Amino acid sequence: MVRNDERRQVLADAGLAVLANQGARGLTHRAVDREADVPPGTTSNYFRSRDALMAGLVERIGERLTPDETVLAALSSREPSRELFADYVRDIVRRLTENREVTVALFELRLESTRNPDVAAMMSDWSRRGFEADVAFNTAAGLPGSAREIALFHYAVDGLLLDRLTTPLVPDTSTDEIVDALVAGLLPS
Repeated sequence: MVRNDERRQVLADAGLAVLANQGARGLTHRAVDREADVPPGTTSNYFRSRDALMAGLVERIGERLTPDETVLAALSSREPSRELFADYVRDIVRRLTENREVTVALFELRLESTRNPDVAAMMSDWSRRGFEADVAFNTAAGLPGSAREIALFHYAVDGLLLDRLTTPLVPDTSTDEIVDALVAGLLPS
């Protein structure tokens, strides 16, 4: 079969919608076909197994959450500081909250990894590579914080996103205020 990257992206986006709206149990090739409004069997032509479909969704999450080059260029032109670090975190949180469906699907995959060893292996590898890339970026940019602090920010941002995308603990607190408090509390002076 000729590879059609555009169709593959449409199917992966539909799969993310199904995953976000129905959870992992609702994620089937047929459900993705319906969501994408394509003929039955189309999804299985592109993603032969459920594991292949999930791997395609993880790949698509990475594509959809890729930082905007113009935002990165503007940030990287500034002097390294805690404030700059906070602005990078703000950009990450913004991308994750603006792409709500993608982020909810990511949480669904992480939950599914507690029940499915194949998904656990895939998510573990994906998370580890992302973490290593974040540590390398932070070091190369001369930003404050070591691998330990980057890990703490991963934990904190996951909790912040779960809060903001579900039932906020303190709904009147702005996300920017929370990011500032996290940076102040987790980064050494």
